[in-house]
Amino acid sequence: MSVAEDIAQHARGQASPADAQVKMETRNVNVFYGEKQALFDVNLDIRQNQVTALIGPSGCGKSTYLRCLNRMNDVVDIARVSGSIKLDGDDIYDPNVDVVEIRARIGMVFQKPNPFPKSIYDNIAYGPRIHGIANNKKEMDEIVETSLQRAGLWDEVKDRLGEPGTGLSGGQQQRLCIARAIAVSPEVILMDEPCSALDPIATARIEELIDELKENYTIAIVTHSMQQAARVSQRTAFFHLGILVEEGDTEQIFTNPTDERTQDYITGRFG
Repeated sequence: MSVAEDIAQHARGQASPADAQVKMETRNVNVFYGEKQALFDVNLDIRQNQVTALIGPSGCGKSTYLRCLNRMNDVVDIARVSGSIKLDGDDIYDPNVDVVEIRARIGMVFQKPNPFPKSIYDNIAYGPRIHGIANNKKEMDEIVETSLQRAGLWDEVKDRLGEPGTGLSGGQQQRLCIARAIAVSPEVILMDEPCSALDPIATARIEELIDELKENYTIAIVTHSMQQAARVSQRTAFFHLGILVEEGDTEQIFTNPTDERTQDYITGRFG
């Protein structure tokens, strides 16, 4: 079986309900870093309780787009974003919007696991403390336990919550970072190549976790692995040279793309 056929077979198991509600709507999104334009008029919907995979060669704009979705580009001095990005119909770039609240509603998991230099417990408790989510230690304990359970990590760390998060394995650290994102009850979770630094076993565990999390969260994931996109996503968007070339149901993108550039990429002719 060819790589393309293998991907297509995985994708067939990822049917996407056509009537899924739109959670985030982006229209005519352009991003500039100084004089250089990185994204050109991107129009894409992120659907509720689904996984949307962003694929494409390095430097194509997929991570730049992902960072727009929770205003992470705000921290880059030379970055400028135009267009419309809405969460549940509200413009997240409105001047009156609280950016801290936006980032609580739209969590982020980065490429390299980045636990804080704190205990496992305090890594999870950090966000709820900042946002005043827990009123007492009992409530905080419940948040920590629930978050770690949802991230599939509780049974592995429940007896060492006071130990440093940095002492965990790479795969455990990434699940800790996912638990940390979950702890503030986000609605959307953004993942920027969350498995790129992990071994195959840890990667498989994260992929299983993503599949479980979509029941409660809306997820957008950047990945360089087309097999991973086929395994975990219901929708796929293909970026090339800062342009959204094509997006649709994952099965359709991998089995019957409408654009020749998409076909060339998924069959390995470039990328």
